[in-house]
Amino acid sequence: MSNIRVRFAPSPTGALHIGGVRTALFNYLFAKQNGGKFLLRIEDTDQKRYVPGAEKYIEEALLWCGLKPDEGPGYGGDYGPYRQSERKDLYKKHVQQLIDSGMAYYAFDTPEELDAKREEAKAAGNHSFKYDAKTRANMRNSESLDAETVKGLLANNTPYTIRLKIPSGETVYVQDLIRGDVQFQSDELDDKVLFKADGLPTYHLANIVDDHTMKITHVIRGEEWLPSLPLHFLLYKAFGWTPPKFAHLPLILKPTGKGKLSKRDGAKLGIPVFPLAWKGETEEDSFTGFREFGFDPKAVINFLAFLGWNSGTEQEIFTMQELIDAFSIENISKGGARFDFDKAKWYNQQYIINSDNADLVAILKPMLQEKGIEKDDAFLTSFVGLMKERVHFYGDFLESGYYFFENVKEYDAKTVRKKWTSDNLPLFQGLRERLNKLAVYEAATIETEVKAFMTDHELGFGAVLPILRVGVTGTMRGPAIFELMALLGKADVNQRLEQAYIIFEEMKGSA
Repeated sequence: MSNIRVRFAPSPTGALHIGGVRTALFNYLFAKQNGGKFLLRIEDTDQKRYVPGAEKYIEEALLWCGLKPDEGPGYGGDYGPYRQSERKDLYKKHVQQLIDSGMAYYAFDTPEELDAKREEAKAAGNHSFKYDAKTRANMRNSESLDAETVKGLLANNTPYTIRLKIPSGETVYVQDLIRGDVQFQSDELDDKVLFKADGLPTYHLANIVDDHTMKITHVIRGEEWLPSLPLHFLLYKAFGWTPPKFAHLPLILKPTGKGKLSKRDGAKLGIPVFPLAWKGETEEDSFTGFREFGFDPKAVINFLAFLGWNSGTEQEIFTMQELIDAFSIENISKGGARFDFDKAKWYNQQYIINSDNADLVAILKPMLQEKGIEKDDAFLTSFVGLMKERVHFYGDFLESGYYFFENVKEYDAKTVRKKWTSDNLPLFQGLRERLNKLAVYEAATIETEVKAFMTDHELGFGAVLPILRVGVTGTMRGPAIFELMALLGKADVNQRLEQAYIIFEEMKGSA
């Protein structure tokens, strides 16, 4: 394939849902695999729903995910402008072309008249009123009125919409790259409004005109747009244009596998469903993001790629270039893809485990500085090396491993009550003193000294290591205790154990 051009065309009506990011990703992969262009187009004709800051959010989200457009607002290109609000004259020109060719017509029906027709239909037992070939002759439009009347209405600036003249009695076939042959009857459609009374195009007209004039070769979009395919195909036919190839992606389903994943599911389940955090006007309209949750963007991309697509191999971890090389529309499924957050966590964990320690330090340093914590790179490099196989998110480093940077906040009461007795106090004070006398305070020497202590007192690991671990960290979870102690240093460990034994005595006494 040559001269491949695809587009991601979101509306700036709020935060970009993660499903939108997947759509952008599949377009991006297809374009890059075929040496084509990936365009960003902002579809902002619906000014009533426009949300300030949404366009910036969309661009930031794409860049965070590594999906940089080749063309679009701020990126240049030969087919701009790339915001629909800046292309109004183009839509007027093209809708006039449809009027002149008889493929569209002026409709002067008022909202009140349309409401009356709907009520009539309801009273007659019809499900709904449809403005189409059967009813247009009984409405006020340029198809039912004589030319002079129409001319007079236009001269008097009578409000009007422009509707597409849907042909009747036609069977139309469209080939979808994912779903195969799609067949529909033209009589099932109504004469859709192409131009609104406010002088702005509807989504359908603007979308088709833009795709044609921007030379889009493939439209890869969500399944929710499948019902619009017949209308769009007929619009191409009305203009006399060759339509692009279509591919409708499967829905992303809730974690239960039932129903489409919505933005409310994130708040309800405590999981992110947006790439970045979004601050709405109310708390209900504010959401956390994958980035703020502690995800690596490469892990997010890897996770999203497998929502509805498979490589045909056992490989699960892919770089962006590997995804580009492996991607194919033929391997996209028709059925919905379940949003498995545990799988997303697994992907992120794998990326953290396989990250270079220096890269992790660079990510964590600003997070530590926000908390007023300053540590040198040598300490942090050792820290991430100890912790990275025990976390799922970047924030877990500081949450689960807080005791690397501050004193223990809370001790594992269950372990203390099970393992600590007052008779042990002199014994463990002796161990603390032995460790504090070590000339070389490294993991190997600490381990040797602890084992020697256990031999001297005929104690097993289960009697000593839990007390040592909880005394230093407060928890039974964490990295290898001897390496951890070596990193904290002799003075810090000694102070922690001294303090812990006092608290253990108090906890045992209150049991």
